[in-house]
Amino acid sequence: MGAAAVQVLCITGWCRNGSTIIGNILNEVPGLFHVGELHFLWKNAHGRGSNPWCGCGQTLAACPVWSRILPLGRPAGVSAADHADAVVRRQQACVRTRHTWRVLGRGPHGPEAREHAALMTQVYHGLAAVTGARVIVDSSKMPGEAALLPRLEGVRPSYVHLVRDPRATARSWAAPKQYIHAMPAWKSTAYWVGFNLASEAITRRHPERSLLLRYEDFVADPGGTVDALLRLCGADPAANPVRDRLVELHGNHTVTGNPDRFQTGPTAIGERDDAWRSGLPARARLAATAISWPVRRRYGYGGGPDPSRRERVGPRAR
Repeated sequence: MGAAAVQVLCITGWCRNGSTIIGNILNEVPGLFHVGELHFLWKNAHGRGSNPWCGCGQTLAACPVWSRILPLGRPAGVSAADHADAVVRRQQACVRTRHTWRVLGRGPHGPEAREHAALMTQVYHGLAAVTGARVIVDSSKMPGEAALLPRLEGVRPSYVHLVRDPRATARSWAAPKQYIHAMPAWKSTAYWVGFNLASEAITRRHPERSLLLRYEDFVADPGGTVDALLRLCGADPAANPVRDRLVELHGNHTVTGNPDRFQTGPTAIGERDDAWRSGLPARARLAATAISWPVRRRYGYGGGPDPSRRERVGPRAR
């Protein structure tokens, strides 16, 4: 009998979409382990990225989890920093967003892509062994990496395409947050379109194990949303930690993500996500509205009813 497959709940979509809080809520469920944005582990662990800290408060290189994962796949005689640089070069060459369709069609083609696939296979199996988790929750939101998952031996992915109103996303990007820089509305929205189209390509390829989730639906019904996510990855909804819009958060081992990932203790989940209506300048709002049309309309972000009042989360429609 072979070893059981490692289950990965992969959150895709563009940044500032609520993946950090959703991942950290799932991290409270026994058997689930939120790794944060795994894609950036190597870049951040050795000073090339913007944030070297694990969610536990230690540096990634010193963290009791990541210090055991970072050496995986490193050739003998190669320094940790040189190995990290090589991983980042392969990521840039093989699993950027624009590579998503190629990975879906051809898989890891070429020596660099196959080497990266082999490393990620080791990493997910290593995480399962180190943490004892049944499900690894990866909120990297990198469609190229997400498209690679079904090609990894002994890894079984499920996908959450998490989308947020591009105008709300643009407002969130308007101001820097600690180690995260600001971005103009036109640029964040251009990324929003590209990342969501790539994420959609993945979930259309794997509809039986995918779920489309609007952030607005999550804040409207966080308990019901977490129930749906637990069912998607085969976990028991009875373990849902959300109670009356409150969740008790403990420490985590997340790689980068929203700075709120360091928050612990009783945490309230807000009821609405409409601050952009008054907080986003007219010019920025116009840019986000124009660039995201018509993609945003198919996610319920037209000029009609509040998307939080529309259909709730469920398997991706075909």
